[in-house]
Amino acid sequence: MTTRTPRKLTTSAMIASIAEEGQRTAKAPFGHALTRLADERPDVVGLSADLAKYTDMHVFRDAHPGRFFQMGMAEQVMLGAAAGLAEVGLTPFASTYSVFATRRAYDFLCLDIAEPGLGVNVVGALPGLTTGYGPSHQATEDLAILRGMPGLTIVDPADSVDIEQAVPALAAHPGPTYLRLLRGAVPTVLDEYDYRFEVGRAALLRDGRDVLFVSTGLMTVRALTAAAELAADRVDVAVLHTPTIKPFDRATVLREAAKGRLVVTLENHSVVGGLAESVASCLAFAGQTAHLVPIGLPDAFLAAGALPTLHDRYGLSVTAIKDRVRRAL
Repeated sequence: MTTRTPRKLTTSAMIASIAEEGQRTAKAPFGHALTRLADERPDVVGLSADLAKYTDMHVFRDAHPGRFFQMGMAEQVMLGAAAGLAEVGLTPFASTYSVFATRRAYDFLCLDIAEPGLGVNVVGALPGLTTGYGPSHQATEDLAILRGMPGLTIVDPADSVDIEQAVPALAAHPGPTYLRLLRGAVPTVLDEYDYRFEVGRAALLRDGRDVLFVSTGLMTVRALTAAAELAADRVDVAVLHTPTIKPFDRATVLREAAKGRLVVTLENHSVVGGLAESVASCLAFAGQTAHLVPIGLPDAFLAAGALPTLHDRYGLSVTAIKDRVRRAL
């Protein structure tokens, strides 16, 4: 009698690719960018809270084992240690999931790192709705939590090009930074738009007369696809990518929003406290008006499940974006 080994059930809910079918991707762009930077700069060190494989920090660990620190499941200790490393002149990149860096270790980030203005780079994986494992792992409010922290630079890259350029830029930038990490097989899109990442600067990727998309993070890739498809409906859409949430490029947003178009914000974050409210306050404080439509996650704890299904349900898919724009016009 023979026995059959049961087939191991797997799920893509935890670490799923955000790339569309057929889209060009780059594997572990953060890990490779950090490794290249460390090849040139001996002051660069890496830390992980038992998640090196799941934050692409394992690429750096394997290339520079003597400069990698495995802190275990202790995010508060990791950020405290990163602060100490920065105090003695090193440039730490500390990686974990966004929920743990923001909810669990906020006080350490605030008082050990931000208050003394130390050059610690916090790298948060699974930002927003990039995992299907429910509220315990979905960092849908990390931008809202961190925007009020004095001196902290916050970056939400769109693709592998953004990440690869942001890593050395953040290492050279004074003070603490927080990077919302896209990991694994990350789309490669911005190389088609003559794009260069600059801290604190937005980039107009395409122009259009009818609608202005102001987007950040992975939603910029969706915005570009939706804009191209809306052109078939004779809707001309501009896309303004805002990779830096703080400091916010108010001048560029105000200039583009003043052109009389429907303004649509797109973010992989709650509509509370993120990009939409950054744009709204920017307009309000300048005394400028615009028809503003926010596309983002609801002010709610989200469901668990497969990412494509969740993105459709919560309005982040390309189809949902196009439908929302058509209703607003």
